[in-house]
Amino acid sequence: MIKFSGVIITYNEERYIETCLKSLINVVDEIIVVDSFSTDNTKAICEKYNVVFIEQEFLGYIEQKNFALSKASNDYVVSLDGDESLSETLQQSIIALKSNWQKDGYYCNRFNNFCGQWIKHSDWYPNKKLRVFDKRKSTWKGINPHDEIAVSTNKVGHLKGDILHLTYQTYSEFNLKTEHFSSISAESYYKLGKKAPIIKLFWNPTWAFFKAYILRRGFLDGFNGFMICYQTGHLTFLKYAKLRALYKKNRKS
Repeated sequence: MIKFSGVIITYNEERYIETCLKSLINVVDEIIVVDSFSTDNTKAICEKYNVVFIEQEFLGYIEQKNFALSKASNDYVVSLDGDESLSETLQQSIIALKSNWQKDGYYCNRFNNFCGQWIKHSDWYPNKKLRVFDKRKSTWKGINPHDEIAVSTNKVGHLKGDILHLTYQTYSEFNLKTEHFSSISAESYYKLGKKAPIIKLFWNPTWAFFKAYILRRGFLDGFNGFMICYQTGHLTFLKYAKLRALYKKNRKS
């Protein structure tokens, strides 16, 4: 029977971290929490549970998750963010893997809660995430802040149940995160040498909104569905606008 490590990165997650930990306790054999020196009660809450708590300055989303992964003592990993937890169905699906592991990684549907509403459409559901995997064959990749697990083989499956994600609970919080993530994306794109021609400033945000709101039926989630799809387009616009600003700034310097 295989053993699992639960791996979490945190920063100021006092609102949700206890729910996250409780959903893992009966599923995994150890819990690793890598915290970026939280200034709230995250550490105190974690210390109430049997976790390995490691403080590490934030290295970047991908880099921090790979650092956390290196601290897991078991080869099989369940990876969550501090504002995520496992549904009861997903808990049972993972427990069943202990005696019947067949793939190198498993996708889970992520169910996102926005301002108290569970979002069932647009790009927010099923929002598949590969979060259960063999770390010997996997690594975190992507372009910050958008990280994803890359499995070195094509042997992946899909588990029943959801990752329950308690996202932004106010519109103001959503706005702040949109600003924050668009800045990180622009900086990552700049380092990769990606360009921002003027057409991308108009076409990419429009397409992002249309795809989420119309093709993926975000309109069925009502006003919050509209807000999510609007911010999807707005984030895309800000990313390219800030990328253009970075090129302009560095040409002058």
